Amino acid sequence: MTDFAAQITRCPIAYDGAMGREVAQGFADLAAPLREVIAGAAGCSPYLRELLRRQGNWLRAAVQTDPQVAIDAVLAGLDGATLASLPADLRHAKARVALLAALADLGGVWGTMAVTGALTRLADRAVQLCVHHLVGDEIRRGKLPGAGLEDAHAGAGLGGTHAGAGLGGAHAGAGLVVLAMGKMGAFELNYSSDIDVICLFDQDRYGPNAAEARTAFVRVVRKMSAILQDVTDLGYVFRVDLRLRPDAAVTPVCLSMAAAMAYYEAEGRTWERAAYIKARPCAGDIEAGRRFLQSLTPFVWRKHLDFAAIQDAHDMRLRIRAHKGLANGLNGALRLEGHNMKLGAGGIREIEFYAQTRQLIAGGRDASLRDATTLGALRALAAKGWTSAADADALSRLYLGHRDIEHRIQMTNDAQTHDLPGTPEGMARLAAFCGQGVAEFRAVLLDNLAQTNRLTDAFFNPAGAPVATAAVVANATDASPLPALPPEFRAIMAGWQSYPALRSPRAQAIFQRLEPKLAARLARASAPVEALMALDGFLAGLPAGVQIFSLFEANPALVDLITDIAATAPRLARYLARNSAVLDSVIGGTFFAPWPGQAALTGQLGAALADLGDYEARLDGARIWQKEWHFRIGVHLLRAIITPQEAGAQYADLAGAVIAALWPVVVAEFARKHGEMPGRGAAVLGMGSLGAGRLNAGSDLDMILIYDAGGVEVSNGPRPLPTRQYYARLTQGFVTALSAQTAKGRLYEVDVRLRPSGRKGPVATSLAAFHSYQMTEAWTWEHLALTRAKVMAGNAPLADDIEALRCAIIAVKGQGAGLRADVADMRARLAAAQPAQLGAWQAKAGHGKMLDIELAAQSMALITASPARAVKAQIAAGELAGIVTQSDAFALQNAYSLMQSLQTALRLLGNEGNFMVADPDLLGTGGRAFVAATTGIAAQDIARDLAAQAAKADEIITALLRDTNMKQVPNV
Repeated sequence: MTDFAAQITRCPIAYDGAMGREVAQGFADLAAPLREVIAGAAGCSPYLRELLRRQGNWLRAAVQTDPQVAIDAVLAGLDGATLASLPADLRHAKARVALLAALADLGGVWGTMAVTGALTRLADRAVQLCVHHLVGDEIRRGKLPGAGLEDAHAGAGLGGTHAGAGLGGAHAGAGLVVLAMGKMGAFELNYSSDIDVICLFDQDRYGPNAAEARTAFVRVVRKMSAILQDVTDLGYVFRVDLRLRPDAAVTPVCLSMAAAMAYYEAEGRTWERAAYIKARPCAGDIEAGRRFLQSLTPFVWRKHLDFAAIQDAHDMRLRIRAHKGLANGLNGALRLEGHNMKLGAGGIREIEFYAQTRQLIAGGRDASLRDATTLGALRALAAKGWTSAADADALSRLYLGHRDIEHRIQMTNDAQTHDLPGTPEGMARLAAFCGQGVAEFRAVLLDNLAQTNRLTDAFFNPAGAPVATAAVVANATDASPLPALPPEFRAIMAGWQSYPALRSPRAQAIFQRLEPKLAARLARASAPVEALMALDGFLAGLPAGVQIFSLFEANPALVDLITDIAATAPRLARYLARNSAVLDSVIGGTFFAPWPGQAALTGQLGAALADLGDYEARLDGARIWQKEWHFRIGVHLLRAIITPQEAGAQYADLAGAVIAALWPVVVAEFARKHGEMPGRGAAVLGMGSLGAGRLNAGSDLDMILIYDAGGVEVSNGPRPLPTRQYYARLTQGFVTALSAQTAKGRLYEVDVRLRPSGRKGPVATSLAAFHSYQMTEAWTWEHLALTRAKVMAGNAPLADDIEALRCAIIAVKGQGAGLRADVADMRARLAAAQPAQLGAWQAKAGHGKMLDIELAAQSMALITASPARAVKAQIAAGELAGIVTQSDAFALQNAYSLMQSLQTALRLLGNEGNFMVADPDLLGTGGRAFVAATTGIAAQDIARDLAAQAAKADEIITALLRDTNMKQVPNV
């Protein structure tokens, strides 16, 4: 084990050389490097000089080993303390820890955070011992109803050295818990720190006697504060600050967890949320404390990105500076003398706010950002792209440098101050304490403060002007003037002030700064009035504005995106108004990353749902997650990042992931009531476009459920069901999980009419019944539908059997002589059922359009016994078998690509229903431009090209379905 002297890497300079040498002479038996550190400490700090004189004998023994071991011994030595001896014992321990930590700091034996960790361990131990002895005393005096002496420290060991260890356990403290807050909570206590704590008790342990228990715990907390902070001839241990508790001006120093929770739910503020980032239970009933913090998670960590926290934090900065009389910025005029290293411009609090505000913004969505330490938070934020690695590294270095100086300021006289000395002599002493010359010290410190101010102020105040306060709201002096606008613009914008999103003064203040940017972007749109009307609809639909306006202000690129969406896809803008939280995903770091694929999406959603509590929460969680990814696909298509074909595949991947991840959730919930699935279970069979892997923004999901009960007739759950009823109700439950309208909307419309016998048949079909039906009763159209069927979720061996059965049925049923006539008859029926007027850009319905081509492709797959599901692959199978020529296959595939592109674009723009009224005149300028860009055809030429390719496809399909051995099929 390495002793202290061997680890020394630096040394302070004795400001008072004579005094330093005098004290060092008393340690002539120690190694020279250690004597130099002692001389520097004694020559700069009257407080350390006195500790060296009083604790010299102990120090000689302590430095013979590693300082961490010596600290452990000091803390373990407190095990024998009694309530009577505790005040003195703690003060002796404080003197020794303070002395050894200071020398380890000054000599570079410990880094800054090792020093703060040792001081925090002492604070934890002191609080733990106070709770243990004082609660025990209340119990002995009969003041805690129903509690025994074992409740003071039940389940606890002594000598704990980490968070939650020590005098705490399942029932320790008789239900009292002390929450370490701020720097104590994060193991970051400074050298002469007070300790911020919140004291709560578990009222459920006392029932009707909770008021009596609270009185006893209030006495405990007051006595604990006195033990720790009263100044005696031995000094003090720690100053105790209880003001972080809920509504500290009117509440007792200890209150029930229920009362605290009620306060935070009703009145909790952003600064209190920030305080709880670092909170941890440090003494008493640790488990109860953890449960309380867990229950407080929704208050601290919001579900959606919380950019309103930026203004809250900046307002707090401004209030602190105004209250303390501190300068707002550097601007080259900072005077080091008297500057506050904690609260002043460029100080420690700036870095803490920088990290904590980002944590509040994004930590609700990403638990990896919830690190309690400042340095850990900066690392986590950089890892997830919420700040650059360079900025995080720079701020970490600056934070450690600032904390070192803070420690030396406080070591001088053990004073709780963060102010630099106010005289040249004091600055010279501090520079020597840091081992530097005065000129070098001042230059480096000024540069570090300026760099901190520059990095943090750019985040809180990117425009360089103060963020709005109440005065700014009133005067609106920081808002840019609106650009010159036509009268119709001003008339519409004048009505915005009456919208729900702009009811609060704070929302008005933020929007007043945003309005000129929105107006300027709208004025540049290809159809400004159309875009403005769409934006008007977006604003009118917002239930509240502070969060989303703050989001826009912090992320100017989103202003471009929202105006782009408003100018192009008004329906998508209206959707955003109802689901503005999906914009969180745009700045979540991976919005523009490559598509992850269905397997990765399934795993991601499955993990997210596993973290949620009950069934309803999981249904809502699936909806929130799906909306974000669905929105991402639409934005990527709108911005031409992906092609319509890629969008179709991604929409299908997303639906497949939702089905695969939600299926086990529904199955588990159903099994809880009715038992496990009988036999081999069931599989979800995707049909139509879902099975073919090509959906669009408005697609519903065609599916059926097939099960194999294996002869089991009844389920085995608490409420058993006959097998057929079990699977029928499970199917209905799964359909409801996908399609029910919850507070978070619905996932998909679901259609199960493709099951055997359609609406007349059971909603779930056994594997044997499905086989029998397909072979003996099914119509040709049902065999055609089977060519696009794909298992989406369920029992894997059963899925393999279903796929084998699908291929076998296709191989047999595609060989009948009347197949083409059946398909021709179906084609004629479809044509007769279509509306007469569908618009010039109708791509789905009509002769030679998408439905026609899909029907022909399925026919070719059936005739050739091809397992292919996608339209182009099925046509390729027909070409390979000689059913169509190469040129005809190419023409069908090209026509389908154009129609699919057109259909995908129109669906995104908002047309509803099975057959869209695709009239380009109804789309607006922005919509027509988007469709033209998506299809690669000039808007005025789309109808012509569509008609020409449909006519060619119609000719090919008619010839394909004409059976020369039967009556002529008319060209329908």
